Amino acid sequence: MTQHIVLYPIIVHLLLAILLLFAWNSIKLQKVISAVGSILSLLVAVWLFTTVWNEGTQTIQSGNWKAPFGITFVADTFAATMVLLTGISGIAVSYFSVGTILKARMKFGYLPILHFLLLGLNGAFLTGDIFNLYVWFEIIIISSFVLITLGGEKKQLEGAVKYFTLNIFASVIFLTAVAVLYGLTGSLNMADLSLKVAAIENRGLVEVTAILFLIGFGIKAAIFPLYFWLPASYHTPPPAVSALFGGLLTKVGVYALIRVFTLIFVGDAFLETIILTLAGLTLFVGAVGALVQNNIAKIFSYLIISHIGFMILGLGLYTEAAIAGAIFYIIHDIVVKTNLFMVSGLIYRLKGTLSMKTLGGIYAKHPLLSLLMLIPLFSVVGIPPLSGFWPKLSLITESFKIENFWLIGAIIFATFITLFVIARIWSEVFWKEGKELPVIQNFRYFHLLKLEKKIQIIGPIAFLAFISLYIGFGAENIQQVAERVGSELLNNQNYIESVLGKINEQP
Repeated sequence: MTQHIVLYPIIVHLLLAILLLFAWNSIKLQKVISAVGSILSLLVAVWLFTTVWNEGTQTIQSGNWKAPFGITFVADTFAATMVLLTGISGIAVSYFSVGTILKARMKFGYLPILHFLLLGLNGAFLTGDIFNLYVWFEIIIISSFVLITLGGEKKQLEGAVKYFTLNIFASVIFLTAVAVLYGLTGSLNMADLSLKVAAIENRGLVEVTAILFLIGFGIKAAIFPLYFWLPASYHTPPPAVSALFGGLLTKVGVYALIRVFTLIFVGDAFLETIILTLAGLTLFVGAVGALVQNNIAKIFSYLIISHIGFMILGLGLYTEAAIAGAIFYIIHDIVVKTNLFMVSGLIYRLKGTLSMKTLGGIYAKHPLLSLLMLIPLFSVVGIPPLSGFWPKLSLITESFKIENFWLIGAIIFATFITLFVIARIWSEVFWKEGKELPVIQNFRYFHLLKLEKKIQIIGPIAFLAFISLYIGFGAENIQQVAERVGSELLNNQNYIESVLGKINEQP
């Protein structure tokens, strides 16, 4: 029973998606199934995390084919944490979607595709097979492409072309890297690859293969200089879709980078230098991009890019404390970025626009809502003691230990630009006196909605705001999780033995 728990987060969303397809003609029934299923998914994710935390890494071999010959699913603390974060963001986005997505879009299969996307995300986090990771990536791309185009607006289609083109290109590079790796080792199991890649004498060929993975995953994670597709596409779909994309999709690329470069391609100083350089440039470029935008959704898109740099920086520093800092930042970032895009959706419902040139006066008319939205806005900055503050301490400390002051400068620069941008949003959108904007005909303004719809919009924002406050004020608990993940990633013998057994002890 415990062994099969690894598959439950995948099975739950698969069954939900199928049930939603059977309820195609009843939007009301779809909403009920999605809402109840999202709660079930979160409970399963909590169960998996608790089991892994108390009993250690859980594995299952598909079809009873022993590793490395079959497809392995593995739930260590890192994977279980990512599944839990997917459950938290998924339930928030599911309820927010019910309150904000138009019925016309729902009729084209929005909710089934949403759960197929969550299925792909959980599969990517739990797979222990590098080719199977590619398969899950393709499920994610197909599902996200449908979500980003649903509605058929011109800006959506333009954004979707850029999104799909770059992500397919990344998949081609990823698949090429998998083929080369299989040619070198004859294996696709990641635990087995960890042993076989370490034994390859031609380190130059290994480095080339590693760089292919870095490019493929780097495009998906939107690191410098492969980021430009993200701000061109993430602001185009409805806020509920952008929330899921901004919170989780780029983190799949980060997860893959951390997993591959702590398990398969380990201890290469040249690669670590490349990763550190890319991290610093990502921090800088994303911050500068956010600085020159006037559309709130575009600002949040560039902040996604900038803050990916913090996670990649932890990988490049390659110490337990630094990777723990990167994991802490991932936990914080998924919750906050998901919430920020939902906040943008609420602002849009209040005013009918996301342009800071025309916004204003929200605090005067909606003080309580403004204070609620202030929590994720200040959390993303990292104002002490909110959630974004603590992981930066670890990253600055580890950068200081190796006397890499330009990295410290990049962290401080990105932090201060984020502070400036968020302060500007608060001043322009909430604090300054608002102008009377032209009324948009047939637009569902927030004050015109029924109480049920208002709760469906405000509830998920309040839920994630509470989670953010817990991450900040209960930082010692999150740090404990992050440190355990960092320790497991850099001391991966337990992961290998959980998958392959103690084969190194055999004569």
